[in-house]
Amino acid sequence: MSNTLFRLLVCWMAISSAVAADSSAEITKSPEFQRGRLLYVRHCLICHMGAGQGQPSTYPPLAGSDFLMADTPRAIRALCEGLTGPITVNGVNYDNAMPAIVLDDQGVADVLTFVRNSWGNVGGPVTADTIAPVRATTRFRTYDELVLASNYPPLPKAPDGFIVREVARLNGYPVRLASDNRSGPLLALTQDGDVLSVDVATAKTTTLIVGTSYADLSLGSPSTRGMTVGPDQHLYVTANQQNTTGPQVMNETSVFRSVKPIDELPLQLSVWYRTNYPFGVGPYNHGISDIAFGPDGYVYVASGSRTDGGEKGNIPGYSTEGETPITAGIWRIDPRTTPPTMEVYARGLRNVYGFDWDGTGELFSVSNGPDTHAPEEMDHVVRGGHYGFPYQFSNWTRKPYPHTPDLPAGIVVRPPLANYGLAAGGSAAAPLFTFDAHSSPAGMAWLDENWPPGFQNCFVITRFGNLLALNQDVGFDVLLARLTKNADGEYSVHTDTLLAPLGRPIDVHVYRGGIYIAEYTRPTDLKNGLGWLPGRIIELKPKWTGQTTDR
Repeated sequence: MSNTLFRLLVCWMAISSAVAADSSAEITKSPEFQRGRLLYVRHCLICHMGAGQGQPSTYPPLAGSDFLMADTPRAIRALCEGLTGPITVNGVNYDNAMPAIVLDDQGVADVLTFVRNSWGNVGGPVTADTIAPVRATTRFRTYDELVLASNYPPLPKAPDGFIVREVARLNGYPVRLASDNRSGPLLALTQDGDVLSVDVATAKTTTLIVGTSYADLSLGSPSTRGMTVGPDQHLYVTANQQNTTGPQVMNETSVFRSVKPIDELPLQLSVWYRTNYPFGVGPYNHGISDIAFGPDGYVYVASGSRTDGGEKGNIPGYSTEGETPITAGIWRIDPRTTPPTMEVYARGLRNVYGFDWDGTGELFSVSNGPDTHAPEEMDHVVRGGHYGFPYQFSNWTRKPYPHTPDLPAGIVVRPPLANYGLAAGGSAAAPLFTFDAHSSPAGMAWLDENWPPGFQNCFVITRFGNLLALNQDVGFDVLLARLTKNADGEYSVHTDTLLAPLGRPIDVHVYRGGIYIAEYTRPTDLKNGLGWLPGRIIELKPKWTGQTTDR
């Protein structure tokens, strides 16, 4: 889906600044309201956004919502069992899917107390004792039934010659995996900035760093999306925080670095590189995410777009411009300079969540497309290259939106890879450029020549899965992507399904002869409307005992 993750993993967005002045001071200061604020950020912000404004034509607003305020039992049912089918909110028609929210009766009451008394809504408190009678009329008659339905699914069938197993169940939502490429543990980063050490043999998970220990909390909780261990054996983490202290809301982007090598505990992170730009025009502030050291010794960072398709904003206090010179591209940072210096290595990439190098040192990335249903892209990234955003998407020759500007003179767009694999929407006769729309390609990793035959010299790519109610679910899988290079030096890709279905896989890492996959949550599709709970790490390992190279 076009802005999945990347909306899912947005920072706190300063929810407190959006609470309307006309809400009663008594309610907004209550413990129930404050708990509801935190639960809203965790469960609801992905779709309904920081100011309750929703997303045009996709997710309805909660701010000033007649649908929300007119019928409290209906709102309770929507939280307890989800909501599908057409509805009308403030005279606008919507037809999408909302999953159930896995909250107990008090949690449902707290969220409703928050949203019914924020952004101009005046609805009074909702108490926990009003929830159970309504919940009893829903698909999940009790909270325990909802939790049971949202439990971990069975592991998918492993491909021939491989074994799949569960490594660890997590208390937080994982977004990235990494390791030191030596003898250290597997590391997992959560969306709230915690760094976990995972012993893959014993499943023991230890918290090494808490996210609140290194971020400037005056800017709210950090939204962390990238992690790597450098050749210097220091840990690097990317984070985004929304700064509302000035006249214009800004996105503070930071690369944090451990003060000492990762084997010298306790770990402490400090700012290594920081810059900022105006926060996104609406729900599309994707921020910085993946980070890795390249073969050239430079640090590469994915910088997502702040728009869906280059549109201008209209929210007071937010910049009305489209993209900035440092968004929608990939950065390259020189770690040898003090302070580190950054260049924009490539442009026109809407929202890269994952990138990696092949065995010859060529850089490839996967990007999430826009809401206009363009295919998601896989690109061969070269220094100085432009990949079309926001002027064109995929291999489309038509403009994706009425507001799409003409391609400026002097820009030569490098097209995405043609995909001939049936696993992601292509075919030999009619290739797709590149993956099914809204399938949300996320993490990727290279498998070298040390893997078994048929799995050598190719990428593994996770697809988070759609967040829009489509005719069928797409993603929720791990792909095997084999590259082909023609006589002109142009690449194409053939994709096959390696592992499916999965609970919204968000990253993949090669570690000690295995492929490790972070499942962000548990549902393996959207259509069942199951609620989200923290995910797990699974291992896919060949029965063959060869060794591989970690990223």
